[in-house]
Amino acid sequence: MTTENVKTRFAPSPTGYLHLGNVRTALFNALLARHGQGRFLLRIEDTDRERSRPEYTAALLEDLRWLGLDWEEGPEVTGTHGPYAQSERTAIYADYYQRLEDADCVYPCFCTPAELALSRKAQLAAGRPPRYAGACSRLSEAERQARFARGLPATLRFRVPTGRTVAFTDLIRGLQQMASDDIGDFVIRRADGSPQFFFANAVDDALMAVSYVLRGEDHLTNTPRQLLLLEALELPAPRYGHLSLIVGSDGGPLSKRESALSLRELRTVGYWPEALLNYLARLGHSYERDVWMTPTELAAGFNLERLGRAPARYDEAQLLHWQSEAVQHASQERLWDWMGPATHEWVPAEYQEAFVATVRPNVRFPADAAFWAERLFGAEMTVSADSRAVIEQAGSGFFGHALVAYAAHGTDYQGLIDELKRRTGLKGKALFMPLRAALTGETHGPELARILALLPPAVAGRRLQTAGC
Repeated sequence: MTTENVKTRFAPSPTGYLHLGNVRTALFNALLARHGQGRFLLRIEDTDRERSRPEYTAALLEDLRWLGLDWEEGPEVTGTHGPYAQSERTAIYADYYQRLEDADCVYPCFCTPAELALSRKAQLAAGRPPRYAGACSRLSEAERQARFARGLPATLRFRVPTGRTVAFTDLIRGLQQMASDDIGDFVIRRADGSPQFFFANAVDDALMAVSYVLRGEDHLTNTPRQLLLLEALELPAPRYGHLSLIVGSDGGPLSKRESALSLRELRTVGYWPEALLNYLARLGHSYERDVWMTPTELAAGFNLERLGRAPARYDEAQLLHWQSEAVQHASQERLWDWMGPATHEWVPAEYQEAFVATVRPNVRFPADAAFWAERLFGAEMTVSADSRAVIEQAGSGFFGHALVAYAAHGTDYQGLIDELKRRTGLKGKALFMPLRAALTGETHGPELARILALLPPAVAGRRLQTAGC
C-alpha cells in the first residue's frame, strides 16, 4: 500500500442521523487513508428520494467534522471528481446505462412487485435460493416495445453472465467466491429512473478513483454483483474489505436501545469525540497498546491485519471507560466549557480552576459536574440516606470536635485531620466518612482534602454545625 494509491471513502445515505455503526465505518476508512498518507472522500448517496432529507445531510457533515473526520474530497471541499451527491450525477449515470445497453448487458423488466414476490415464494417453497427467474430477459424486442406502448413501468436489469465464478480477495476475509448462476439478474435502475445502489455505488467508486472500500459484511454478497458491473463497463474496481457487524452487549443482535444510539444523542449527553474515536477504533480492530491515543496515534497504529472477522460486541462499559479517559486528558479550559451553563451558574469565578481540578476524577458527563457544583456551592444541600446514617452514627460530639478543629486549622487538611484524630481517637473510615457526609451529603466523591480547600469557609462551618444538631 503506497501513498499514491490510498484513497478511501465514506458514502452514507442521508435518511437519518449517524449512529455508531456507520460512524465506525467512516472512522476505519479515515484511519486507513491517514495511515497511508492518502485521501479520505465523502460522498452522499441520496438516491432514495422519499427518505433522503437535506437536514440529515447537513447533520452528518457537522457530526463528521465534530469527530475530526474531515474529508479531503466531498461536499463543501474542492475536488476533481464531483459532484459528490448522487442526486446531482444523473447525467453521468445515463451515459453508463447507455454503454451497458449498447453492449446488450441490460434489459427492461416489467415484472410487478406482486409477481416478483410470488416467484420468490415459489422458489423458497421448492428449496431453492430466491433470485430473479429471468422472465423479462427472454422477451423479444417487439414484446418490449408493446409493453412500453401500454405505459408499463420498467426497471433496468443487469444481465449476469452464466457459468462464471466471481472471485476476489477480501482485505479482511481472504478469498471469496460466488457462482454467477446463484446471483440472478439484478436491478440497476428503478422504474422511476433513479439508480439502484449496486450501480451508482460501484460506478462512483471507479470514477472517483477510490482504491480501498471498508464496509459492513452485510454488503459482502453485493460485491460480486458490483465486480461484474465494473467489468462490463471496463472500469477499475477498488479493493474491498468487509467489516464484522456490531452485536449487542449479550452477543446477540443489537437491542433497540443500543442500535438507536445516534451520534447526535451521544453528543447531547456530553460524550467527547475523542472518547468515541478511541472506543470505535477498537470495536473490531485491535491495537498493540490498549491506551489512550490521539487521532494521529490511532491512524498510525491502524492496520488492516488487525481487523477481526468475529462480530464486534458493543460494550457500554468500555465506552464509558474511554469517556472517563477523555475527561482526564482534556485541558482545564476545554473541560470547563464542556461542563456548561448548569455548572457555570453555581461556581464563583474565583473557584473555577480549583473546582475543575477537584471534580475531574469524578465526572463523566456535564450532568455529573453540575451535580457537584450545586452540591458544593448551593445554599441548600440534599443529604443522601447513606450519608444521614453515617452522620447519625458519628453523633453530635464528633462534629463538635470537627468544628473546633476546623476553626483552628481551616483548609489545612492534614492539620485538621491530626487535630480531629487527637480529639476523637478515631482514624480511617470512621474519621473520614462522617466528614465527607457532612460536607458533601455523599459518602463518595472527590478527594476530601480538595473539597475542604474548595468549600467557602462559611459554607463548610455551617454544614459541620448542621450535622452536629
